[in-house]
Amino acid sequence: MPFLLGLDLGTSSLKVVLFDENGSVVGRGAAAYPLHTPRPGHAEQDPEDWWRAAGEAARQSLSGVEGPVQVAALGLSGQMHGTVLLDEHNRPLAPAVIWPDQRSASQVAEITRLVGAERLIELAGSPVATGFMAATARWFQQEQPEVWRRVRRLLLPKDSLRWRLTGEFAGDPSDGSGALLLDVRARDWSDEILGALGIERELLPAIQPSAALAGELCSDAAQHLGLPAGLPVVTGAADTAAGLLGGGATGPGELLLTLSTGGQLALPSFEVEVDRQGRVHTFCSALEPEPDRAGWYRLGATLSAGGSLRWLRDNVFALEGEGAYESMTAWAEQAPPGANGLVFLPYLAGERTPLMDPQARGIFLGLALGHGRAELVRAVLEGVALSCYEAYRVLVEGGGRPERLILAGGGSRSRLWGQIVADVFALPVVRLETAEQSAVGAALLAGAGAGHFSAGQEARAWARYGPPLEPDLTRHSLYLELGEVFRRAYLAHREDFPRLASLPV
Repeated sequence: MPFLLGLDLGTSSLKVVLFDENGSVVGRGAAAYPLHTPRPGHAEQDPEDWWRAAGEAARQSLSGVEGPVQVAALGLSGQMHGTVLLDEHNRPLAPAVIWPDQRSASQVAEITRLVGAERLIELAGSPVATGFMAATARWFQQEQPEVWRRVRRLLLPKDSLRWRLTGEFAGDPSDGSGALLLDVRARDWSDEILGALGIERELLPAIQPSAALAGELCSDAAQHLGLPAGLPVVTGAADTAAGLLGGGATGPGELLLTLSTGGQLALPSFEVEVDRQGRVHTFCSALEPEPDRAGWYRLGATLSAGGSLRWLRDNVFALEGEGAYESMTAWAEQAPPGANGLVFLPYLAGERTPLMDPQARGIFLGLALGHGRAELVRAVLEGVALSCYEAYRVLVEGGGRPERLILAGGGSRSRLWGQIVADVFALPVVRLETAEQSAVGAALLAGAGAGHFSAGQEARAWARYGPPLEPDLTRHSLYLELGEVFRRAYLAHREDFPRLASLPV
């Protein structure tokens, strides 16, 4: 079988990975692009930067392969929630507004009121948040009506890139559900939500399965990427949904925890299970629901996972060089579990699950003269794990009972952090060996779309794990006690955070 190509449009870079029929990496490429913040709270990117990066990364992935490269199909995954506005000539009307954008806070409140908080969660599986397409579209309607009147296409980031590749418009349920305009049960756009927001269905692409063929690589795109024209291109999936597939987490017995800048916990589900308090999101998976396929997943998030460690590296220790994190981990290994009585709340950028509090801020609790760099780093590693565990508690409350935890993202490279996660969650932990699990999922969808295999069945064979890390129940008991301190610390200072933020600069 020829190779399969997975393209992942991330927040900071675009990655392209080439796989053989066994899921082994044959070539990889990556190209970065900037995040623009023209005003406080705004987060934008230029789709032309995505297109440039696609060409660079694709050519890199092919450059190390000897002889002619035969590619069977190309699949995509991409950052969720963002918004690309096109005019009647399919030209961008504005920069792409992406998920960290916070301009639409008043629109979030209005959408919740218009649809109804409970009804919105029942329909879309999730509360709306700033940066989601529903809120961004409403912002353009109200704040830039002259732009909105010219909108003829409303696309998520990966769908705008696929249009450049094929000349065809399409969407899929996993990415569509992250727009908060989709009926999560029907796996199609919600006429009720669209009607409440005054968005015409014709602005949105038709929804089709993630593994469906969406078109063929057009000649201009083929030349740009260094690939043959006519190459089949599948619809693709949201990065989290593709990451679940690429990590081999296709059933409710496996919890995927991704420790990157933020932390995400994703738990597959055979049925739509919503949290009526809006603490976690329920989205469509990359697989169509069948008796043996989990068609949905529940997602909890903490905002500053690896971001907290980077803050400590840059703003406290001022460390530079490639070995900075390894040095910090070595320090942390010198401190015992519990960091000698030091607890860290990683709310450096607010918090999502379960607090949904954008004004929450970080805390070191219990600092003493005897604490040094070892305790500071260990407390940060443990604090992030405890924050993720708070999201896990909500998933368990909703009926989740995973048997093991799959650890992904940059944080998975740290064996110490993996062991801390195992001890906090009291679950066996396996660390993914392939960091680009979303690109793996995209390639699996490409193989399924080209008719080579079933993506759900092949996912487990493609996933590569390191040796399992078993939990220590004695340390778990300690972390349960620390978790109580962790929760009380937030509750004790919840009212102080907005007061501190209002102090004159």
